Amino acid sequence: MPDLPAFRALRLEGLDLISYGPAGLPQGEADGLVLWLATAEQRGELLRWPGLKWVLTLTAGIDHVAGALAPDVTLYNAHRLHDHAVAVHAAAGMLAAARGLHHFRDAQHRGEWRPRRDLSTLDGARVVIWGYGHIGRILESLLAPFGVRVTGIRSSTPQAERDEALAEADWVVLLLPNTPQTRGIVGAEVLARLKPGAWLSNQGRGSLVQPEALLAALDSGHLGGAVLDVTDPEPLPPGHPLWSRENVILTPHIASTTADLVQRGAEYTRAFLEELRAGREPQGRVARGRGY
Repeated sequence: MPDLPAFRALRLEGLDLISYGPAGLPQGEADGLVLWLATAEQRGELLRWPGLKWVLTLTAGIDHVAGALAPDVTLYNAHRLHDHAVAVHAAAGMLAAARGLHHFRDAQHRGEWRPRRDLSTLDGARVVIWGYGHIGRILESLLAPFGVRVTGIRSSTPQAERDEALAEADWVVLLLPNTPQTRGIVGAEVLARLKPGAWLSNQGRGSLVQPEALLAALDSGHLGGAVLDVTDPEPLPPGHPLWSRENVILTPHIASTTADLVQRGAEYTRAFLEELRAGREPQGRVARGRGY
């Protein structure tokens, strides 16, 4: 498990807990691996560790793990560690955009006192949550007091039903996983189905949205704006057009980040190991072929 104070403090009877980190990797075999905050080089070695029966990645996404595990190794993710923070981040981005806070922050940097009248409270807004799972349900509950009308759709939603929902949306929030079926799923055709002025929020994966189509929809004015915690490429290189778009709010893939995340990750690990030790199946088992 990660060589961090909160993890080194864990004590579970009957389990020998060893650490990896900047100082290097341990020796010998291991039954399981708690994967988090490892370098890419370390991650490759850890996922090939002798004796592995299971891997818990303390992330919601499994892009960095899927395909690197032996077929007989069980994979678990920790989406419940991140669900609430991601939902809060998505709601915060929507409220910030509706109230024009990004414009006022830009004006603040310029030393300008510039009132605006194109502000909203989200009351009555139609919000489509595309990828309506754990995070989507939490997000819906967070938005309920603001009077929004939520429609949840999934990858399996029939296209006609999906297209009808998208055409009525004031906001589309992407929470889909990264899979071969979802990569590039939001392109020019999907964006054109949105009504003029609709906003896009991507809190899933940057690969969901075709970058050229997004820029074209923003530049034409068809898309009202975008709140992006994830992008393609990621991180955005210097000079990328998204940096300078007034109607884009960017955050650097930190939707799930909180000040107590490491401590919560250690507690999540403790609960996971206690379930294993008791012979029970922990939460978060990932079916082969699934992604995030």
